[in-house]
Amino acid sequence: MEELRVVFAGFGGQGLLFAGKVVANAGLIDGREVSWLPSYGPEMRGGTANCSVTLSDEPIGSPLIMNPNVLVAMNQPSLVKFEEAVVPGAKVFADTSLVNRLPQREDIEVFAHPATELAEDAGLKGLANIVLVGKVLKETALCSRETMEAAIRKAVPARKAQMVENNLQALELGFNL
Repeated sequence: MEELRVVFAGFGGQGLLFAGKVVANAGLIDGREVSWLPSYGPEMRGGTANCSVTLSDEPIGSPLIMNPNVLVAMNQPSLVKFEEAVVPGAKVFADTSLVNRLPQREDIEVFAHPATELAEDAGLKGLANIVLVGKVLKETALCSRETMEAAIRKAVPARKAQMVENNLQALELGFNL
């Protein structure tokens, strides 16, 4: 399977690190090599945040992702920051609730959906991150749906067990986009 180099980027508080953790867990469940590297600005909520996840069948030399082949941009500044770094053939997923200008590159595939609005309309406020994970799952060879559902169950902490079902609904919403 192709090495996936995924960057989740947006504002702190959008669940980017959690989305990366879910994808990393999916890789672990499938027995792949995994790297998960969170990065955030001085403020956890409202500052910039991104998370790099690499899934590979070979050992991973570095957790840094300079040229992602998957980008999940949950706001305009993050799209601007990373859009030129994605490799030709990359898949870019943009939350058009907060992204108003999409990439114009012809060598990448862009999936644009108002994930924040869709999540809120479905009663899943705060789960736009998992809506986009569902869309990534549908459009890439990331893993099976069963693996992703297991990864969500593993990533949600026990103290928030009531959120598992909401996350699974958000995943389904994104997968069906």
